Amino acid sequence: MKCPYCNYLDSKVIDSRPTDEGSTIRRRRECINCKSRFTTYERVEETPIIVVKRDGNRQIFDKNKIINGIIKSCEKRPVSIESIEKAADDVEKQVQNLMKKEISSEEIGEFVMEALKDLDEVAYVRFASVYRQFKDVQSFFNELESIMKTKK
Repeated sequence: MKCPYCNYLDSKVIDSRPTDEGSTIRRRRECINCKSRFTTYERVEETPIIVVKRDGNRQIFDKNKIINGIIKSCEKRPVSIESIEKAADDVEKQVQNLMKKEISSEEIGEFVMEALKDLDEVAYVRFASVYRQFKDVQSFFNELESIMKTKK
């Protein structure tokens, strides 16, 4: 590993420990030449997941978009940011566990709706009304009925 201080190409590892639930390894290193210490992180190289939008456009999956969508749905609701971040983490894990290189935005939307069902029913209905693009009051009412049936 190249030293960031003197650019010498060799260093030794002093300490290694896992971080981020074991998905990253943090290494403390010491330069052989100048004896300076620095930290490096090693993680598995992930291939980006491509999201196929309804109009056919493709974008790289971005968890921040999930967080922002959930925040909008939970606006003025008693939902903590920690709960929102956990829900977004759960959605991200579900997407990654599919082991697909491409996923449709509809599939991601369904994962978000499932997460919101458990998080806050009002936020769920808000998200569903935008996501499912309700055309009339009857389709909105049908969604509310399905929520009421699952609560019983």
